[in-house]
Amino acid sequence: MGFVLDGPVLEGERVRLEPLSPGHAEALGAAGDEDRASYAFTWVPTATEAAGYIDAQLERAATGKLAPYAQIAVETGRVVGATSFWDPRLWPDGERLRAIEVGFTWLAGSAQGTGINTEAKYLLFRHAFEVWDVTRVDLKTDARNARSRAAIESVGAHFEGVLRNWSPSWAPGEDGRLRDSAMFSITDGEWPAAREHLEKRLTHSHRR
Repeated sequence: MGFVLDGPVLEGERVRLEPLSPGHAEALGAAGDEDRASYAFTWVPTATEAAGYIDAQLERAATGKLAPYAQIAVETGRVVGATSFWDPRLWPDGERLRAIEVGFTWLAGSAQGTGINTEAKYLLFRHAFEVWDVTRVDLKTDARNARSRAAIESVGAHFEGVLRNWSPSWAPGEDGRLRDSAMFSITDGEWPAAREHLEKRLTHSHRR
């Protein structure tokens, strides 16, 4: 049997990433409705859309292309967002994972700037590089999304360029249109330095 994308529970001091399920719908919708000011380019469900959002992600998961997570704040036990492993690429033998993307990420307004995003990325990257032994992790966002680009760079990913007309736009009013995607990555050779950077950031924010 070849590699099967199946994300396990990943837990840190601030955030627990647990596989997304229909049971998260109500809390996920509440998180999405909390403050939508930063979601101009991101697919974030409202309370009425959360069940459909989860169904769509689980349909993708059934194809083996996605491992979606709910982000849970450890301090409160509250659902504060979502993220995923996405688009696995295998070595020719089909048995081993070569590269993976971290995407479909968003956080409730109250969870932004709390260190949860940094720790979630740390947990996902560490699993990808140290358990799955990947050679790179990708991250991408709408090229217009300056806030998201800054957040990706802050976790140690390197900007590689803009891929024009790369994927569907999630911006309101742009249904059926394509967006330019800003591409970032961390390679296996860069992971030790990126890990040290993330651990220092987490230690610093924990002491504040």
